[in-house]
Amino acid sequence: MKTIPTAAGYVTRRPLAEDAGDIHELISLCDTQVIGKADMTLDDVVDQLNEPAFDKETDGWVVHDGSRRLVAWAWACRKGTSDNVDIDVVVHPGASGLTGPLWDTVTERAGQIAAELGHDRAVMDIGLYREDSGKRAIASARGFSPATSFIRLRADHGTPVPEPDLPPGLSVDHGVTEEVRRQGHAVQQAGFAEHFGFTPKDYEEWYRDLDASASTDWSQLTVARVDGEPAAMLLGTNAFAGEENCGYVRQLAVLPGFRGRGLGRFMLRRAFAADARRGRVGTYLHVDANNSTPALDLYLSVGMRQVLAIDVWRRTV
Repeated sequence: MKTIPTAAGYVTRRPLAEDAGDIHELISLCDTQVIGKADMTLDDVVDQLNEPAFDKETDGWVVHDGSRRLVAWAWACRKGTSDNVDIDVVVHPGASGLTGPLWDTVTERAGQIAAELGHDRAVMDIGLYREDSGKRAIASARGFSPATSFIRLRADHGTPVPEPDLPPGLSVDHGVTEEVRRQGHAVQQAGFAEHFGFTPKDYEEWYRDLDASASTDWSQLTVARVDGEPAAMLLGTNAFAGEENCGYVRQLAVLPGFRGRGLGRFMLRRAFAADARRGRVGTYLHVDANNSTPALDLYLSVGMRQVLAIDVWRRTV
């Protein structure tokens, strides 16, 4: 197992399920210093540790100081069988000496992951808040550069949200059956094929990864059919249902042959109405600002507003 040299007074080991609370506390502290508030829930951290593609025995590290306080958390996580590896390094401001060794460690592990999958390179991605000048400087010094930006948008539901009328020839079903889930998967894979960072997944892997998340609610999967043919899908989750009491559109896809017919707008408005019925005060989603389809314009046109920008920085080794 890959470890890092432990500086005097620190202990480094592999993460355990019971570390989730301490990891969440550390991430929340660092996020609050950058954007003014915690941006991950405890469930989000649990999902990270339970991510099927993440192996706690080889891909993660936690560091404690002499008082047994967790002061650093780092991970490298494969994306399917591709050469793309997500990484992150979170270090307490009082333990900045750990930063360099941990970045070296996740970089080395990313290369190992890609090699284990038969690739001769690793494409590493890390998400950085636009306001995080310190972490951006570290990434830049290590050969990373901006690759794309994901914009977090929010629609507010201060008044009742009407259900959109069902257009002629359109029918919808929800993902409570395997048949509908398989149709949703097929539409999502085809609809996302040209998106940044996309890695193909068969149905079993797609279902496993989503079902492992505490926020997934399959009743919020909607598949729209045009004259009986699956054409669009939307998967909502409970990722922002806690303190923010908001819904979250995790996946929205329209097959290329059905674009330009208003299906994306219909699916969004239907999701907004469903969230409002649940008593949610808003709905969030993330969109790739460099998406080749005019997705950002669509979301703004239905009343969503930008609340946060997360830039993805990339390095190939």
